[in-house]
Amino acid sequence: MNTAAPSVTDIEAIERATVSAVSPDLTEEIDGWLLPFSGGTVKRARSAVPLHRSAVEPATLDRIEDRYDSRQVAPALRLADAPCFEGLRAELERRHYVDDSPTCVQAASTQRMRRLVAPGAPLADIDRAPDDAWAALFLGEGFDPVDGAHRVRMLSRAQGSLYASVREGGRTVAAGAMAFGHGWASVHGMRTDKAQRGRGLAGRVLAGFAQAALERGFERVFLQVDAQNQAALALYRRAGFETRWQYSYWQRQQWPR
Repeated sequence: MNTAAPSVTDIEAIERATVSAVSPDLTEEIDGWLLPFSGGTVKRARSAVPLHRSAVEPATLDRIEDRYDSRQVAPALRLADAPCFEGLRAELERRHYVDDSPTCVQAASTQRMRRLVAPGAPLADIDRAPDDAWAALFLGEGFDPVDGAHRVRMLSRAQGSLYASVREGGRTVAAGAMAFGHGWASVHGMRTDKAQRGRGLAGRVLAGFAQAALERGFERVFLQVDAQNQAALALYRRAGFETRWQYSYWQRQQWPR
């Protein structure tokens, strides 16, 4: 893990880019927090996130809860495991929030990511819009079809995104999406057909995205990965990614009385 503290500028840029890439139905901003609102299973599209690393007053949490409660949505926060949020985490526990889904935010250079596949080796196809075969991979055997449908919908409607596909025999066997914004390229929705894993297909997706990002002048790329997904972490390590910080989702388990 990279122990160097991320810069204030990078934290805000990455958090804004993350929310934009999942295209929530609506985003509000209060007291230095982004509040995305969306239905479905994609937690990043419906969890409040701070743009800065600083202590949070209970009044700010009150305002966040009020905004989600007003929409009949259980409040949720995406909160970095930073010391400055220790008081907030204690307050969340007092208010019946539970944390889950520890996730690593990782960053790399696009130059390094491109070297994951040797020059001349085949890369994933890169398209400006997803096709039916791209979407079908998210709904295929071994994946939650409900979650997959929500991810397809949200990733497909993000403005300016690119879509990678490794195609074999008329099927897409590996796929992903790449968004651009706030000085960063970002990778989302990585999927490989479970029967085709271990063949380097995800590496072709990453290298294809890196080539596309370099052609657009983006030198830095980030992604987010389940902290327990050892296979994905190993792949991203080979592509030059290092963890910048880790976060968890905190969701309230009870409605206020």
